[in-house]
Amino acid sequence: MLEIPLLLIFVVLIALVFDFTNGAHDSANAIATIVSTKVLSPRTAVIMAACLNLLGAFLGTEVAQTVGSGIVDPEMVTGCKILVLAALFGAIFWNMLTWYLGIPSSSSHALVGGLIGAAIAFKGWDAPNYASIGKKVLIPLLLSPLAGFLVGYLIMVALTWMFVKAHPRTVNTAFKKLQILSSAFMATSHGLNDAQKTMGIITLALVIFQMQPDVSIPFWVKLSCALAMGLGTAMGGWKIVKTMGHKIFKLEPVHGFAAETAAAAVIMGASTLGAPISTTHTISTAVIGVGASKRFSAVRWGVAGNLLVAWVLTIPASGAVAALCFYALDFIGLQ
Repeated sequence: MLEIPLLLIFVVLIALVFDFTNGAHDSANAIATIVSTKVLSPRTAVIMAACLNLLGAFLGTEVAQTVGSGIVDPEMVTGCKILVLAALFGAIFWNMLTWYLGIPSSSSHALVGGLIGAAIAFKGWDAPNYASIGKKVLIPLLLSPLAGFLVGYLIMVALTWMFVKAHPRTVNTAFKKLQILSSAFMATSHGLNDAQKTMGIITLALVIFQMQPDVSIPFWVKLSCALAMGLGTAMGGWKIVKTMGHKIFKLEPVHGFAAETAAAAVIMGASTLGAPISTTHTISTAVIGVGASKRFSAVRWGVAGNLLVAWVLTIPASGAVAALCFYALDFIGLQ
């Protein structure tokens, strides 16, 4: 009886480590533009993002429900105590690799890939819930970057027309204050979508270990995941801030406002539909859309191409690592 709770505790701790790497990797997206445009200091921006991530984490559970029951059927994998552990190892490996390289890939899809890979290793190719994955993961995977680009482009075009006769210095002074609001909106939407993903994976583990009957999210899971993500933001997000804020397109406050507003609107919309989209994908393409509204040559398309390669590889790469981890854990007798 003691072995199962100890292994579950270990799974929960590893899930929180994943959430920490998610914070280090993804939460910086909420504050990258506001730091890069020097509207707020890194310390102030981190505190703001951590608080609003915490708030956002309590605004809904739709995404957590998708991760907990929409990728694999909990009834099919109940009793497989290493499945979630293997999935997390696959996701953490990809997070850490892309973090080390400074590439803003998707922690969300790393987790999805890890779950798919571990489930296939356990039950074969019939284990994943392909209909739900297609509807809640793959379609949003394709549409959310396009939406981020389009909304960012349109918002920036509209702002350009609205302030066409204003002096650039006056515009940037005004948008320095407005960007605080847009960054807050972005941080809240990030917490609403991203913090729920680890909530879903921990709750799935609780169901697998038969500690609760269904994928309902306990309060302590919400709180611990939100705190772990906030700590990750404070500790390790600055490599991604540099890429997001400088390497894609040189941002000014008006650009940051447009990109953050566009990305937050897309993320909020997806969250209400229970779609675990990538905040990285969305803010990246919003920044690209804002840059393209000025002129297409203003965007460093080589960097954007590197991001695209990372996005395409994320699910299969994390899934392959998760499958290998599952076989290794099974081999040493943890199954």
